[in-house]
Amino acid sequence: MSVLGVLTSVPLIRCEFKTSVMELAHSLLLNEEALAQITEAKRPVFIFEWLRFLDKVLVAANKTDVKEKQKKLVEQLTGLISSSPGPPTRKLLAKNLAALYSIGDTFTVFQTLDKCNDIIRNKDDTAAYLPTKLAAVACVGAFYEKMGRMLGSAFPETVNNLLKSLKSAESQGRSEILMSLQKVLSGLGGAAASSHRDIYKNARSLLTDRSMAVRCAVAKCLLELQNEAVFMWTAELENIATLCFKALENSNYGVRVAVSKLLGTVMATALMPKQATVMRQNVKRATFDEVLELMATGFLRGGSGFLKSGGEMLKVGGSVNREVRVGVTQAYVVFVTTLGGQWLERSFATFLSHVLDLVSHPRATQTHVEAVYSRRCVSFILRATVGSLLGEKAQIAAAKEICQAIGKQMKAVEAVVNDTSGENKSGAADIAASQHVMVCALQELGSLVQSLNATASPLIQEASIGLLEIVTSVLLHPSMAARLAAAWCLRCVAVALPFQLTPFLDRCAERLNNLKTSPEAVSGYSFAMAALLGGVHQCPLGIPHAKGKMVVSIAEDLLRTAAQNSRLSLQRTQAGWLLLGALMTLGPSVVRYHLPKMLLLWRNVFPRSLKELEAEKARGDSFTWQVTLEGRAGALCAMRSFVAHCPELLTEDVIRKLMTPIECAMTMMSHIPSVIKAHGAHLKASAAMVRLRLYDILALLPPKTYEGSFNALLRELVAEFTLTDNSANTTTSLLRSLCHYDDSVLLGSWLQETDHKSIEDQLQPNSASGSGALEHDPSSIYLRIPAGEAVPGPLPLGVSVIDASVALFGVVFPHVSYKHRLQMLDHFAECVKQAKGVRQQAVQLNIFTAVLSALKGLAENKSTLGPEEVRKSALTLVMGALDNPNPILRCAAGEALGRMAQVVGEATFIARMAQYSFDKLKSARDVVSRTGHSLALGCLHRYVGGIGSGQHLKTSVSILLALAQDGTSPEVQTWSLHSLALIVDSSGPMYRGYVEPTLSLVLTLLLTVPPSHTEVHQCLGRCLGAIITTVGPELQGNGATISTIRSSCLVGCAITQDHSDSLVQAAAISCLQQLHMFAPRHVNLSSLVPSLCVHLCSSHLLLRRAAVACLRQLAQREAAEVCEYAMSLAKNSGDKESSSANVNPFAPGVSSRSDIHCRHQGVNITETGLEGLLFGMLDRETDRKLCSDIHDTLGHMLSSLAVEKLSHWLMLCKDVLAASSDMSTATLLSSGKDEESEKKDEMDDDTMFTTLDDLLVLHLSDLIRMAFMAATDHSNQLRMAGLQALEDIIKKFASVPEPEFPGHVILEQYQANVGAALRPAFSQDTPSDIIAKACQVCSTWIGSGVVSDLNDLRRVHNLLVSSLDKVQAGKGSSSQLYRESATTMEKLAVLKAWAEVYVVAMNIKKEAESKPKRAIKNTDDDDDDYGTIDELPPDSLITLVQPELPTLSRLWLAALKDYALLTLPAEFSSQLPPDGGAFYTPETIDTARLHYRNSWAPVLHAVALWLNSTGFTCSESTEATAISGLQKRSTSVNLNQASGAVGSAKSLPEINKDRMHLILGVSIQFLCSPRPEEPIEHVTACLQALHTLLDSPYARIHIAEDQLIGVELLSVLHRLLLTWNPSSVQLLVTGVVQQIVRAAQDYLQEKRNTLNEDDMEKEACTVLGEGGDSGGLIPGKSLVFATMELLMFILVRHMPHLSTKVSDSPSHIATKTRLSEESARLVAATVTILSDLPSLCSPAGCMTILPTILFLIARILKDTAIKSADNQVPPPVSAALQGIKSIVTLSMAKTEETQKQWTALIRSTLACILEYSQPEDSVPTPDEVSMLTAIALFLWSASSEIIGVQSLQNGCMNRFKNALNSCDPWVQAKCYQLLLSVFQHSNRALSTPYIHSLAPIVVEKLKAVERNRPASNIELLAVQEGVKVLETLVALGEEQNRVQLLALLVPTLISYLLDENSFASASSASKDLHEFALQNLMHIGPLYPHAFKTVMGAAPELKVRLETAVRASQASKAKAAARQPAPAIHSAPTIKLKTSFF
Repeated sequence: MSVLGVLTSVPLIRCEFKTSVMELAHSLLLNEEALAQITEAKRPVFIFEWLRFLDKVLVAANKTDVKEKQKKLVEQLTGLISSSPGPPTRKLLAKNLAALYSIGDTFTVFQTLDKCNDIIRNKDDTAAYLPTKLAAVACVGAFYEKMGRMLGSAFPETVNNLLKSLKSAESQGRSEILMSLQKVLSGLGGAAASSHRDIYKNARSLLTDRSMAVRCAVAKCLLELQNEAVFMWTAELENIATLCFKALENSNYGVRVAVSKLLGTVMATALMPKQATVMRQNVKRATFDEVLELMATGFLRGGSGFLKSGGEMLKVGGSVNREVRVGVTQAYVVFVTTLGGQWLERSFATFLSHVLDLVSHPRATQTHVEAVYSRRCVSFILRATVGSLLGEKAQIAAAKEICQAIGKQMKAVEAVVNDTSGENKSGAADIAASQHVMVCALQELGSLVQSLNATASPLIQEASIGLLEIVTSVLLHPSMAARLAAAWCLRCVAVALPFQLTPFLDRCAERLNNLKTSPEAVSGYSFAMAALLGGVHQCPLGIPHAKGKMVVSIAEDLLRTAAQNSRLSLQRTQAGWLLLGALMTLGPSVVRYHLPKMLLLWRNVFPRSLKELEAEKARGDSFTWQVTLEGRAGALCAMRSFVAHCPELLTEDVIRKLMTPIECAMTMMSHIPSVIKAHGAHLKASAAMVRLRLYDILALLPPKTYEGSFNALLRELVAEFTLTDNSANTTTSLLRSLCHYDDSVLLGSWLQETDHKSIEDQLQPNSASGSGALEHDPSSIYLRIPAGEAVPGPLPLGVSVIDASVALFGVVFPHVSYKHRLQMLDHFAECVKQAKGVRQQAVQLNIFTAVLSALKGLAENKSTLGPEEVRKSALTLVMGALDNPNPILRCAAGEALGRMAQVVGEATFIARMAQYSFDKLKSARDVVSRTGHSLALGCLHRYVGGIGSGQHLKTSVSILLALAQDGTSPEVQTWSLHSLALIVDSSGPMYRGYVEPTLSLVLTLLLTVPPSHTEVHQCLGRCLGAIITTVGPELQGNGATISTIRSSCLVGCAITQDHSDSLVQAAAISCLQQLHMFAPRHVNLSSLVPSLCVHLCSSHLLLRRAAVACLRQLAQREAAEVCEYAMSLAKNSGDKESSSANVNPFAPGVSSRSDIHCRHQGVNITETGLEGLLFGMLDRETDRKLCSDIHDTLGHMLSSLAVEKLSHWLMLCKDVLAASSDMSTATLLSSGKDEESEKKDEMDDDTMFTTLDDLLVLHLSDLIRMAFMAATDHSNQLRMAGLQALEDIIKKFASVPEPEFPGHVILEQYQANVGAALRPAFSQDTPSDIIAKACQVCSTWIGSGVVSDLNDLRRVHNLLVSSLDKVQAGKGSSSQLYRESATTMEKLAVLKAWAEVYVVAMNIKKEAESKPKRAIKNTDDDDDDYGTIDELPPDSLITLVQPELPTLSRLWLAALKDYALLTLPAEFSSQLPPDGGAFYTPETIDTARLHYRNSWAPVLHAVALWLNSTGFTCSESTEATAISGLQKRSTSVNLNQASGAVGSAKSLPEINKDRMHLILGVSIQFLCSPRPEEPIEHVTACLQALHTLLDSPYARIHIAEDQLIGVELLSVLHRLLLTWNPSSVQLLVTGVVQQIVRAAQDYLQEKRNTLNEDDMEKEACTVLGEGGDSGGLIPGKSLVFATMELLMFILVRHMPHLSTKVSDSPSHIATKTRLSEESARLVAATVTILSDLPSLCSPAGCMTILPTILFLIARILKDTAIKSADNQVPPPVSAALQGIKSIVTLSMAKTEETQKQWTALIRSTLACILEYSQPEDSVPTPDEVSMLTAIALFLWSASSEIIGVQSLQNGCMNRFKNALNSCDPWVQAKCYQLLLSVFQHSNRALSTPYIHSLAPIVVEKLKAVERNRPASNIELLAVQEGVKVLETLVALGEEQNRVQLLALLVPTLISYLLDENSFASASSASKDLHEFALQNLMHIGPLYPHAFKTVMGAAPELKVRLETAVRASQASKAKAAARQPAPAIHSAPTIKLKTSFF
């Protein structure tokens, strides 16, 4: 029966209890019947779930309900105590009992307590009774913790009881009892004072217990005790210290953390006791010196009892215990953090000198490695305290202190060095000690400056501090370590303050030249230069190119003079090669120039031939050999740096040249042993260095290049790592990185990442582990620092050589023949056999690392291991190590086995290996082989994957499940569970069948394994996570089995979450994270989020990482809930610590927090919420992964919450920024700085681009203030972010109106802020990238149109003017700090900004010029004034730009020319000018390209505008005079690259031609294929430039003369359309096409005119134009064809049905939607261009293209002429009608030859249109008016072609009839208008049939009006138009017919007149009709008096009506005068077509 079924009302879903409290009360009790029904195995889980449920419910339940049930509940719970519960169950049980008593009654609490005490007293020591005892102990602890002093009376007995059982308990009992004691103490506080001493005495001895868990528990218990027990930090202080030191011996990481916390806290309390305790007792406080003295003894001497005898202190023998030193180091950090930041600020000087004394003490530096370890410890102390506790001001002060300390040391050293008399005997020792002090101080100084970043500038600039002088003085220190540290510190300063980099380099070079004769100076200054060169890659702006040349010359000089002076030869040789190696890091652009010289130098270092090599052996003494070897090592090192940093330069040829010296070096290797024999062992180090360098470079080159030397090389490599010639047992450090990261759990803390990693490394088992130091390999000073390290720390030479040999072995092995592989593997086995004891372990470790490296190489190369015998040999080697007692070796062997299976990849081989392990595991009983072989199974699955190892799955799982239950050996459990997790992970869905048994085992173990076996719990957590992943999305299901699995997973997560070990908790978090991914509804965020927030302050890096990673995932989906739950944590804790809530959360330096991560309170969220906490973490955390996750989390939260909580986020950002700019309070370290800036940026961008404008406007002042604060900050990153934000703000809000002052925009009030934010960016020493960004902001601001007053604009404009002067200065004038391309960037940014301003100015000017035409109508002057009161005078911006234009235009053209050259393909590189362009130097071409790419487009647009306005009339010579002042400077911007020719030789036309070619070339090159990431602004700018350019007559002629240019341009535009969709681009393209067509038209017209003037025969004229006589158009050469192709593309894009290809394709859906407004504009533009094309053709050409054009126009007319409600004519329709008109009236086409064709064309087009205008049912109603208009156009313009074609005539008449009969008056009116035009046609043959056919209908229609008078204006208009038609007919009729015609017209008109009675009541339209009729009658009468009389006479009643109306009209003249409109107005139609076609 499933657990779920039983837990009737446990709502697992999100556990937000929805059931009523009443129901809960019923289910409080344990359901005992259900419990009895389930199997024994499931009971513990059932009970645990009930306890979990109870834990949640008790808090929420009603007190009275609880009291009712209390008795029964207490019975059930106390009953469980004796049911021997497992660890998690007893913890919960105790918690529930205590909670029950604190909520309900406390009557029976003492009984329960007694019961527990009885159980504890019980003498039963069997294992079975232990859980019961422990449960009782746990309950006692929980009672006291919860109820404290209520139980005060019973506490002495309880404590004694616990202490008694403590003596007899075993380790698990001891740790549990101590934990309970801790709880008793914390519950009772000061009330327990009477028992303090007893507890102390009993616990004290257990600090050195065998079991590590007990040590941890004691430390925690004593930590609790020292809160109240004063004696601990007074009388017992020394004893406590001694105890702690002893406890640290042979400790593990957990113990070190716990004990150091105890030691540090006690020491801190001794120094500054808590007020309350001091008040109570008169306490003698310890002095600072005493405390530090005590700590130092531990650091220097370790733990053994030395405090008693003074004599022992003097002896220097015996080494310090490393574990103690590391523990004490951590204690120092705890000590300082407990005292807090302010204390450290005050006492920093004393503390610093104490810490530095530690490292100068002889005990700390007995051997070199020990010295390095001590240095690491001291550096750790400084970094962990100074780095995270002090604010910026305090850090600067600390840096000053450190400077002084260094200066003091240096003075002492100089005194000794200069003391030639030799009186100072101990001097040498002092110097040796001082070097370590120097290293620590300089490293901390470097780290400080780097973290302060730009804020550190005062340190450099204040002369009083003299940081630079002091640091550079150390470069002359006698010790190499100190010199290197000083060089490193300089590199840090230069990286933090890049403007110092070039001056530093110059200074060092100068000193190096001056002090050439001092060995220290040569070495020190070359170190510094190398370090600085290595730092260049961290400074985006780089260094000037010339510095490379300088370095090369210095290095050459050093190498050349090395032989001159033997005292200096070694240093000069080393220095020369070091500098060349460092030079290589500058990358290919610099090295390219020096490569030939380098190759020569390399060749000369080594002998030329084998003969010379042989001869060399016999020569030389030991010193020359040392110099030679050092030189060769240096050369190889420089080579390696070259290969690593300049891969682009490694051509085959270069590699061949490099191989010569390298092969020589390989040959030399074999000679070295004899040389060493001859000249002494001191050459060994130099020889090893040569080998190291050789291995390093070979590993980087392709192995094929040195195949020939494999044999010799492998011999060396194998000898190296099998320690053949090496008596020391050195082991490699690579095994760590070659083993799998997940296996760390097997090796204890061996692989784990912790905050203490840098010091914990010292305790690792491999040789010299963690003793990295710069002096081991000076070249590391210029190499990139490996990720995650602050200072490069190469390992000692002995280890490095082995590491390099192992790495190279892995590279070479895959390329070696099988025969050799076999030999080597056999040799390995032999080596292992030969060695004994410790040496065997070392050899084995190295061999395994090499084998792993080789297997990894094979896998990466996808090659196989080899035939059977090779495999066998390898297998023997590996299998032998699976039983090795050393866990590291077993782990490596397992890994190797897995990798072998992967490389061999054969099922049989894998089966054999698996079977071997199965058999072993079934028989073996010893721990070693069981662990080894179980890991082997896991690794096999890991590397072969689920499919390959599927058949072994069942056996593997069953064996491992069995092993995991072996409770006797936690180690076996750990390894087997770890392997199980690997198998679950790699099998994926195949594992689904084993999930249930695995899960139940995991739960059982979680409930039974003692918590002290943390590794087992970690593996259980891993298994749980793997299972969750395997089940995956199924977890959402609701089936019975899935529900059970899910609830089991949740229980598992709950148990691991409650574990005390951080790594187990981290595993639990990742399990919950997986669960949340697959089944989010079932993860209860309300409890998860608060626990994650608490973990964010954990002292364990891995736990913080896990918590942040989980939050990142949660925030992606449910940011709002996450923030809410986090805030609830703050609310709950708010009551406790309301006092500290008002401290700025970003200024942690303010409060002296009791502990760095506020771990004591466990809660750390203030009113800024989780976001605030995460921002705070960015200050402290240095771990890369962690920081990037925090970024992402903040990003997710921001994007989903910023909208609702805008002001909260803005406040937050403001606080962050305020903290970073106000240094006194901030603790923003560099990482913090960058984060803040990025954050800030992200903030502005993200919020702005959501739909927030309306909300953000309200916070505009905040946004601007923030942008201003950032833009004026010290930090360059922050300045960039601020300027970027400012630009975004301007763009976003430029057009937002100011609500209070209409006519103004809201940004106007911030003019001053913007100006002030920009001004500092233009100061002298601003870096180029910031100036560039600032220019961008300037142009955005000027162009935004916000500022209306010219004077205000001038301020910002002047900034641009000043920077323009800089640009004119040309190349090389200013003293250069940065790379030349930085100057390029700056200058181009200025030009781009000016270009943008100019473009805006010209646009304003253009608008202003087009406005006045409308304004003329306004005659009132004051109106006019009012209109322009606030607008800029139209030319104002132009007036600002005008004075600079001559200069600007020249610079713009120069920049464009550069850009054009730089975009040439590589094969034309020979055409580039050798000395660079106007703004770039040839050396920095690659970086310059990027800057040109960013800025060419606006410049192009500006140049086009300038050329269009004046340019083509102005030659360069006139400009040259305008700037003649410039030419006087030698370095003017070189514009005429061919300056050899006489400058003025070019005539204006030539210059113009060049300019045209330049602009068209640049445009075409770009438009051919703009990269998809190119901003759309570039495309639009380029198209606008072309459009503008083609406005000017010169350009038109240019493009029309050479038709191919036009064709090319068109095809490029066509291609652009294929890739760029936006309609804005398409519209611009059509604009350019139109310009090209117009240009061609003008040109052709010109040509035709000239021909006509010459009056040649007409024939010649007709052939002009495309198509000639034949009418053929050649694609690729024909402009018309290219245009049509492009236009067709646009049309089909918007109206797909035009193309049969598209409409027939199956994917085409034949729905026709109305065109959007943009599409309509586009189609209209294309139609217009189409109809212009025939004019470019000869008559024959016209006949070729017209069918297509007419077809398209007719189709478009059909598709777009759709009736609309408001009778608007869409643009495409009017364009089509206009097109028809221009084509039909084409005079060109009608020649004799084409007459027939033309007629056919016209007729068929008309027929088409007639057909299209036929109304159909399916399509929307066509717009008859447009169709009629089209028909009328044909009738009008092409009468000759269509007269007499009966079918067309009938069709046309039908259309008119339909229109006349239309019910829409608008159609009627338009129809009358068109008829009128047809009737009036000059060709009577055309009009007569129409008059005959249609006039009667017109008369009928008009007659009918009498009965149905017009009701609206449109109807009235229709009647009026009809009457006009009749009148026209009357006028057209011949005299004899006029009477009949008038007899039709006059009665009709008279019938419209109203009589007097009805006139008054008639509608306005009706009255207007009356007036109109009357007017017309009055008008007609005089026109045809005779006929009129005749008609009137014939019908007297008409006469009466007319006369009455006239009389009435005259009578009402006076009244009606105002109302009566003039007839002239009425006769014009009130609504006109947009375009008049006639």
